[in-house]
Amino acid sequence: MATADGDFLLRYRAVSSKLKKRFLRKPNVAEASEQFGQLAKELKQQDCLQYSGFCNLAMARCEQTLFNAPGEAMALTEAARLFLQEEQGTQCLQCPSFEEHLQAAINCFSFAIKVYIELNQPVMAASLCLELGNALKEMNKLGEAVVYFQRAAELQSQVPIECLLSLGYVASCKIMTRDYDGALAVFTEMQLLAQDKGLHTSGSNTPVGAFLDVIVKCEVSRVLLLMLLQPPPQKLLPEHAQTLEKYDWESFDNHSHDGLPGKGY
Repeated sequence: MATADGDFLLRYRAVSSKLKKRFLRKPNVAEASEQFGQLAKELKQQDCLQYSGFCNLAMARCEQTLFNAPGEAMALTEAARLFLQEEQGTQCLQCPSFEEHLQAAINCFSFAIKVYIELNQPVMAASLCLELGNALKEMNKLGEAVVYFQRAAELQSQVPIECLLSLGYVASCKIMTRDYDGALAVFTEMQLLAQDKGLHTSGSNTPVGAFLDVIVKCEVSRVLLLMLLQPPPQKLLPEHAQTLEKYDWESFDNHSHDGLPGKGY
């Protein structure tokens, strides 16, 4: 392993030296970027994931210098995934660590998301937010995961069904952390969004298809959460009171009596 480390450092320094400014000689940044990329591939094949990640980071810096934003985003994303795999391997082995690889992955993902937003590619940025959010959720870092799921939902504002899915992940994390008030607020937001953005049939205010499924699931979840929380009447929001009224026993009794035959039966 020491030999591999030494070989990596020698090659890395050799490529880095080509980026130094010399008298009457311009650095060949494109060549250096290509060589960093080749070194990254070799290290990945050797299962040296963190070193491969460092090479991808160097490649991203080169692409930034070349004003190649798509190349920079791709290199940052690859570096993020490599650091994330390294952290997942460490946690799988239950080795003590300072989670430095996880922090490196989060930083790389964040920079890649920023680049995609600047490129006016919110779909790509949202997909990276979801990828990071799911990884954090699997590591039981639910508070951090919520931040990226929420960010994905914001970036997907022009694609309502995808936005609803991301908000569903937010609600799921809040329930797992026992933030029931927060989950209730998210489910309410989802139901209103599905009602507003859903496809409607002519002459009807009820959405159809996937939007109707979301509305039904959100309403059931809201009722269960309200039963769990049991907020006092003075703190009950109008939209929550309206939902509870639909499932009130007296309301069911009235409907039942209306539908029953008379005494002469």
